[in-house]
Amino acid sequence: MAAFQFIAALGCVYLLGGCAVNPVTGSQNFTLMSEADEMRKGRDAAAEVSKAYGVYNFPTLQNYVNEVGQKLAKESHRPELDYHFTVVDSPQVNAFALPGGYIYVTRGILAYLNSEAELAAVLGHEIGHVTARHSVQQYSAATAANVAATIGGLVAGIFMPQMGGQVAQGVQSLLGITGSALLSGYGRSHELEADRLGAEYLARSGYDPQAMIKVIGVLKNQELFDIEVAKQEGREPHRYHGIFATHPDNDTRLQEVVGEAKQYVQPGAVDDGRKEFLRHTKGMIFGDSADQGIVRDNTFQHKELRFTLSFPPEWRIRNKPDEVVAISPDGDALMVLSLFDSVRGSPADLARERFRLGLSSEASSTTNNGLPVAIVTSTTQEGMPFKAGVIYHDNKAYLLAGRGDSPAAFDRHRSAISSAIESFRALSDTEKESIKALEIGTITATKGLSYAELARTSPLGVNAENYLRLLNGQYPEGEPVSGQIIKIIR
Repeated sequence: MAAFQFIAALGCVYLLGGCAVNPVTGSQNFTLMSEADEMRKGRDAAAEVSKAYGVYNFPTLQNYVNEVGQKLAKESHRPELDYHFTVVDSPQVNAFALPGGYIYVTRGILAYLNSEAELAAVLGHEIGHVTARHSVQQYSAATAANVAATIGGLVAGIFMPQMGGQVAQGVQSLLGITGSALLSGYGRSHELEADRLGAEYLARSGYDPQAMIKVIGVLKNQELFDIEVAKQEGREPHRYHGIFATHPDNDTRLQEVVGEAKQYVQPGAVDDGRKEFLRHTKGMIFGDSADQGIVRDNTFQHKELRFTLSFPPEWRIRNKPDEVVAISPDGDALMVLSLFDSVRGSPADLARERFRLGLSSEASSTTNNGLPVAIVTSTTQEGMPFKAGVIYHDNKAYLLAGRGDSPAAFDRHRSAISSAIESFRALSDTEKESIKALEIGTITATKGLSYAELARTSPLGVNAENYLRLLNGQYPEGEPVSGQIIKIIR
């Protein structure tokens, strides 16, 4: 529900084949994509990525990330490229690169980093994929074998599927490619090469190359924590790809390739840029933004689309790119809210024709909080009962459907599903303006301060203590040290 948008597919591009010199190794690589084609495909895809995810509106942070990225790019094997470094407006932990030097980080990944050196490590790894032309090599190999080129072949690095199915599918269509690398990443050899190159660029730019290993550890901890949260929420954990899937932070080969960068370390003391990084990320949105929809006390509010609805207490709510899902505490029932851009006829007409919901004797057409709505109770093709509401608001159609995993479960939750449908209403102008997203702040730790103490007043909820440790690189058992600048969520 964070995007509510679809990406138009672009046609496939015919490419000329041949050999090209790898900018990193100096050797000849078979390639079906010229450098001009690489630039063009990257430029076209970048426009679609910006439309799909949205560029995060925080100019000082955008400038800062670009400055760090350009500093690294000048020390790379392809300094002549016109690099673009962009923070996209997504809470997911992700970074990726398009062909030709278009590199993206989410505000979600920035939240869990704790120094400029760690930011440089993420950017350096992505630059490594670009300079070694990994996307071009993978595309060419797949095309030459007469198989579909993979999304990982052109969207480099740490591209996680939880960014949203429709977004990922749109980028696939745009690049004329489909396949499995969205799930598998680049493979160990290319990821290690990107680590090696990233570490070299770090060292040449004045950073400690060990930041590459540190950031892998930080994000591995975030992944382990998400596995535990996923169990609580009854969902699949988010799986990281790229550098975070191919090796742990104590991997021997990883240590070796990063260690090779020591020869490029600049003389003098190395500042990891922690204070500078925290200064630039202070005030950054954490989690869902108001324009993407936020959840407060099991009430979902969408500022841009101007509506709100309430789910039952203790139900687990997930704000996904194309829908909002609520799961009962025991996992025996769920509700799904979906948006459809166009409306036709009455809500009952749309329910009957477009959604193929059988209008039984319990069906009713009415108004709900001043909005036209059709309430339907019916059964699926498998004979499972469900209840749904089709609601019209601001020339858009919303479908909120709820069902149980058995007829008995549906009976237990029927009233809760009805209440959720009935709670859907428009936001007033005052309510709309009052919706604020969570932000990152900083405080200086005093003696004896603990994350448990901070968690008691945190808006992060039941897992606040662990989130605070993760945000400050002190998971799973670390505590603030007196005088330490630590991140909080406010």
